[in-house]
Formats: sequence, C-alpha cells, structure tokens
Amino acid sequence: MSEPDRKLNARGMRCPIPVLRAQKEIKAMNSGDTLEIIATDGQAPRDFRDFCEAAGHSLLASHEADDHYLILIQKA
Repeated sequence: MSEPDRKLNARGMRCPIPVLRAQKEIKAMNSGDTLEIIATDGQAPRDFRDFCEAAGHSLLASHEADDHYLILIQKA
C-alpha cells in the first residue's frame, strides 16, 4: 500500500472531534487523495464509516492496531 496523501493524529480525541478534524483535512484535499487517521476513541470506526457514507467518501480501511484504530479514507 502506498503512503497516504495526508495523516491525522487523533489520539486522545473523543467524538465528534476526530471526525470534525478529518472533515477539515478532507476539504483541503483533491478528489482521490487519501487521509490516514490514527484514533483511540472506541467509536471511531463506526463514526468514520457513517461519515464516509453520508459524505460519499470511500472508507478504504478500518482496523484495530495495538492501542489505536487505523482508518484510511479516500476523498470522493
């Protein structure tokens, strides 16, 4: 897998802050660019799935790794 175009460290942030920060990052990105999010909030996988469905972005990956969640989104 190639490197994401942008990365967001959302460790320690609680809902809805990770999604709001990701939304801000995505607005500055080009269509097709990818954003990698590292989050520790247990709701992050569900929140980002719902966010992508609502906004039309692609959720490329969402999995737990060690003490965090790794989420990869591609901008629509």
